[in-house]
Amino acid sequence: MKAKVVGLVAAGLTALCVAAVPGIAQPGGAGSEKQLEIVPSLAAGKALPVPSDRTLTAYLLVYFRDETHSLHIAVSRDGYTFTDVNGGNAVLKGRDIAEQKGIRDPHIVRGPDGAFYLSMTDLHIYAQREGLRKTEWERPKEAYGWGNNRSLIFMKSRDLIHWTHAIVHVDKLFPETANLSAAWAPETIYDPKTRKMMVYYTTRDGAGTEHMVYSYADDAFTTLTQSPRPLFTYPKPNVGSIDGDITRIGSKFHLFYVAHERPGHLKEAVSDRIDGGYKFDPTPIDPETVGTEAPNLWRRFGTNTYVLMYDVFGAKPNNMGFSETADFKHFRNLGRFNEAGSPMKATNFAGPKHGAVMPITTSEADSLEAYFLNR
Repeated sequence: MKAKVVGLVAAGLTALCVAAVPGIAQPGGAGSEKQLEIVPSLAAGKALPVPSDRTLTAYLLVYFRDETHSLHIAVSRDGYTFTDVNGGNAVLKGRDIAEQKGIRDPHIVRGPDGAFYLSMTDLHIYAQREGLRKTEWERPKEAYGWGNNRSLIFMKSRDLIHWTHAIVHVDKLFPETANLSAAWAPETIYDPKTRKMMVYYTTRDGAGTEHMVYSYADDAFTTLTQSPRPLFTYPKPNVGSIDGDITRIGSKFHLFYVAHERPGHLKEAVSDRIDGGYKFDPTPIDPETVGTEAPNLWRRFGTNTYVLMYDVFGAKPNNMGFSETADFKHFRNLGRFNEAGSPMKATNFAGPKHGAVMPITTSEADSLEAYFLNR
């Protein structure tokens, strides 16, 4: 079954308009906040040029908040101070783009075609409390575990403003996954061997143990084209591994992830290939004494220094934490957003969760900010 692209921007309208699909709320109306635009397809044409590294001096952060279960975006010109482009308001409301009426775990990357690929978890963990669902989860927790869901959300753009949209029903695409109980934290990376965008995410079977799998997406980024294959499974029995984040550095692929141990910490595994062979290393990476998840690695412009960002969900209130490394053996703790002594600042938002950062040009940052200023 093919995933549906559900979106339409009518001529002359600037508000987000989503086609009527069962289970998806209709946005817009008087007084609605400005949103990114959903379009049925991207204009046909040649692949966009990928900006040269020397022009990628700004940064874009996608994140969500538990309070909204929606997509938020912030930008930075220096990699230290981030400002939300919509004043702390969502740029896409989870109720409008997700079957469960909530999104989590956004990730964004630029592909070799110059387009932006955005993936998210289709899941609302407070749906019952908010009157969106009669039960705590879609299916019984006893059989399918915490937060069980079956779908991912794929979006693609050429300008960060106009996006295609697809809900990808993993269990319906691949009959052998009919008993899956998690489709969490999808991330996308270009596989130079297959020349395709590889999507990897956390899954489990029934009430089993979480592990990571991968598949490949179609060029339009509306569906997955092959059954999921194993990417990484924690080597200790009954210990889950979630929230994988892969970065190619030289000839190696670095996978940061979360181990469901007590105490839980971020860990790193390295491989010579993108689709497996990651060697287990028990060394904890993050400096936190409370729970962390959602690692995301990004490089500071003009340097060989990499920033590892993570969701410190054990903090009250939750926050993003940061560490720097140049050799992937020593990680320097930068602290959390707006923490005393930390160089990392969030100017107009709080409580970010499970984010991802990618480099962009200053003109791309300017364009995104201008779009939301012109409400």
